[in-house]
Amino acid sequence: MFIDIADIFIKSGDGGDGAISFRREKYVSHGGPDGGDGGRGGDIIFVVDPSMTTLLNFKYKRKHEAGRGENGGKNKCYGKDAEDLIIPVPLGTVIKDKESGKIISDLSTVDDKYIVLKGGKGGKGNTKFATPTRQAPDFAEPGMPGEERHVTLELKLLADVGLLGFPNVGKSTLLSKVSKAQPKIANYHFTTLEPNLGVVAMPGINPFVIADIPGIIEGASEGVGLGIQFLRHIERTRLLLHIVDVSGIEGRNPVEDFIKINEELKKYKLDLTDRPQIVVMNKLDLLYDRSYLDEFKKEIEGLGYSEIYAISAATGEGVAEVMKACAEKLQTIPVTETIYDVEDFFIPEIKQFTYDVEIDEDGVFVVSGSFVDRLLYAVDIHNPSHLRYFHKVLGNKGVLDRLKEMGIEDGDFIRLNDFEFEYYA
Repeated sequence: MFIDIADIFIKSGDGGDGAISFRREKYVSHGGPDGGDGGRGGDIIFVVDPSMTTLLNFKYKRKHEAGRGENGGKNKCYGKDAEDLIIPVPLGTVIKDKESGKIISDLSTVDDKYIVLKGGKGGKGNTKFATPTRQAPDFAEPGMPGEERHVTLELKLLADVGLLGFPNVGKSTLLSKVSKAQPKIANYHFTTLEPNLGVVAMPGINPFVIADIPGIIEGASEGVGLGIQFLRHIERTRLLLHIVDVSGIEGRNPVEDFIKINEELKKYKLDLTDRPQIVVMNKLDLLYDRSYLDEFKKEIEGLGYSEIYAISAATGEGVAEVMKACAEKLQTIPVTETIYDVEDFFIPEIKQFTYDVEIDEDGVFVVSGSFVDRLLYAVDIHNPSHLRYFHKVLGNKGVLDRLKEMGIEDGDFIRLNDFEFEYYA
């Protein structure tokens, strides 16, 4: 089964919590704080695995989470960092943000790897909160949460030559003749329901990879038929081998078919008409009058295409000549990366612990947001020393200034989640 697109959920590891600990030794009656920091959460890293050819594994496992960092310990022992989660993917995989559809990374070379999500930082132990005036802090910092995201993995085949043409023109037959690939072949439309790759290794030519792209029909660039699912695979190819059925046995006009396919390439988002094309007139064995070849060739040359060959993929006539022409053409075409527009790339938001302040119907100033959750997790509101730290953080983070701007006065109430207290300047 060929799977070339998959949606998965990924989450990096949370950071470990800082420790609350004090030095305890036989002859040390008042040891200072010695709580260590928490460990870092694991990153989510995608790496290319050349042995993989499909995204089938992601059909059965759609949730991937990295480990949590270890909590800090006593004696200033730091928690152990969690191991990164390495996710192998096939060469040619594009990672996209599912919600926006924009590109996070394009893994198109063998050694590519990309950190998609960073693990959360470990929280500080109470050692880090000791000051000359606060020598025994009995609070610590929680670990930072990891990141999470729904992503789409999209596989684009990496081939030197892409076989192009309407369904049932003989692409699969040609692939089976020139490589060891064994595509399904039958005399009906859309026999090929998934791309097939083969390596052409014939005497006297440099080997190259050829891909049989499932039949593209008129309207493919707009989602008609199977074409829109597979046009992405042509993006990677350096050379297009455009197969045309010149036998006319299905009552189609070969020239019109050729023009329609190129129109679909032009409409596709990357305008694939910039790829060099070799035109192949196939099914000579079924052509009663070969004089039509000259007529077809003249019309195609009039459209600006000069490299035109006649073959019979079924009998092998002319096939070696075409493969030799492809190999020679590839020597003149540099290997280039797919060019994307800046707007195509996903720019993640820098998530900070933010807060918002509003006044409810009872006149209470409500402070909410991720900053509030983290702060309340770190302190014990019933502990006086914790409360002093709590108020200091509110001042350092600008919360108190924001409240003053909103007109808070002595005696007004402030609420953070379920914790409510009276304000006095």
